[in-house]
Amino acid sequence: MSIAALIAILGLQSLARFFGIIIRMFAELAAPHHQDAVGIYAIDPIELLAGDLRQRQRRFAEAWAEIRQAELLAAWGQLQAGRLPGKIEPLR
Repeated sequence: MSIAALIAILGLQSLARFFGIIIRMFAELAAPHHQDAVGIYAIDPIELLAGDLRQRQRRFAEAWAEIRQAELLAAWGQLQAGRLPGKIEPLR
């Protein structure tokens, strides 16, 4: 089964997309991902825990997360309650 099919079955959707960056939220670190570069972030505080993002991607992701931190925390609450998080406005 392809990663795309698995994501569709599990209902995992992106929270936001901007500048070639796809933001997804997973309940576990072992969740599937298939992008070339991956960054795993804590939400509070915004902090890169693991990953191999290029510096430009990292700056964009961190700037977006700082601006949207309250929405990210709400999305995390939704995910922990077994509901899908909604979309979050991308960085422009």
